[in-house]
Parts: sequence; C-alpha cells; structure tokens
Amino acid sequence: MEILEEYEAQERERLRINARLAGGGVLFDDIKTAYIGGNVRIGAGTQIGPCVTIEGDAVIGGHCRIGQNTRISDSRVGDGAVIEQSVIIESEIGDGASVGPFAYMRPGSRAGDGTKVGDFVEMKNSVLGNGSKASHLTYIGDSDIGENVNLGCGVVFVNYDGKEKHRSAVGDGAFIGCNVNVISPVTVGDGAYVAAGTTVTADVPEGSLSVGRVKQRIIQGWVKRRGLLKERRDEK
Repeated sequence: MEILEEYEAQERERLRINARLAGGGVLFDDIKTAYIGGNVRIGAGTQIGPCVTIEGDAVIGGHCRIGQNTRISDSRVGDGAVIEQSVIIESEIGDGASVGPFAYMRPGSRAGDGTKVGDFVEMKNSVLGNGSKASHLTYIGDSDIGENVNLGCGVVFVNYDGKEKHRSAVGDGAFIGCNVNVISPVTVGDGAYVAAGTTVTADVPEGSLSVGRVKQRIIQGWVKRRGLLKERRDEK
C-alpha cells in the first residue's frame, strides 16, 4: 500500500509540473502522458506530444514541436525547432532546426540554426553548422561540419581506428554524396564535392571534386556461365 501511495504522489507532482507549464503557455496533446522534470524550462507556444520525456536541466525554446516518444535530457533546443520521435542527450539544437524522426544526438553534439538531422541520423560529439543537412541514414562522429553543407544518404564519418578516435572537418558549402566513408582525420575544404560511393582517405582541397571508387565493368554472359541463371516463372 505504501508503494502505491508513493506512485500516486509522484503522479500528482508530475501533473502539477505539467499544469504549471501549461499555465505559462505550453501546449500538451495529452497532459497526462508527458513526463517533464521539475528543472526543465519550456517556452510559450511549444507543443508537447504524447509520451514525451524531458529531464535534467533541459531548456526548450518557444513555438517548438516536440513530437511523440521523444526523449530530451540536459539539452538546449532553440525557438521554432521541430523534434520527432528522437533521443537528444547533452546536446544543443538551434532555432528552426528539424530533428528526426528516429534521430539520435549523443553528448557533445550541436546542430545549428536551420539544420536538418533527419531520420536514422546519429551525431556524437560533433557540430553541424547553420543551414546544413543530413537528411537520412548518416553517422556524424567526432566531426566539425560547416555551414550549408549537404550530407547524402549513408555517409559515415569513420572516427575510430580500433585504438583511438580521430576528428574530421568539412568546410562551408561542401557537398558529400551518398554512401561516402570519410576516414578520419581528414579535411574537406569549402565548396568541395565528394562523389557518391567514395572513400575519403586524404584531404580534399577547396572547390575540388574527390572521386574514389572502382570504375564500373560489364561482363556479358557472366551469370549464365556461372550457372546462376534462374528460370523465369513465365517459362515454366
């Protein structure tokens, strides 16, 4: 019975915190399913979705959207940011930024104003400069990304050599194509382009193009000669 009373007291305190925030202009989709710590600060006009957890000394700006199932811990989120179904730990998110769904920002990460940290993007101890975008399926580890940079799908900053972590940098306005491996430590200069499928192992000078992939070959009849040709259904 004592345990039940303890849980009931916790529930009352949680709802009291939510009611106080609502009185300050915070909007709740369902005030009963938001889990917000007593030290958290949230600006007016911010909308909190169901099953959101905000804890520690987190500070959320005004007019944000914190979507369902998001967890934010000891982080700062700027005005007008949108976070959908993501985990943000000891990180910073700038004004008007977009995070998620299913993004993971680990400690020491900072996404600047107007950035996009898209679906299944992970950041760790890294900076994504103002206006830069990593739209999907990318790992940014121990790296400094400049402003207005595009990181394509499947980009991986390879920061660990099995013994030590290394750091890379990408300059302003650079374009990193899909399925690129950046083998740290390297520097990609301002305005440089890295072609899709490239493995970057050396610095890329400003305004240049880096291409590091095997030239495509076509070997006619190879499948049949290897006995791998499958019978088509319409030939049965």
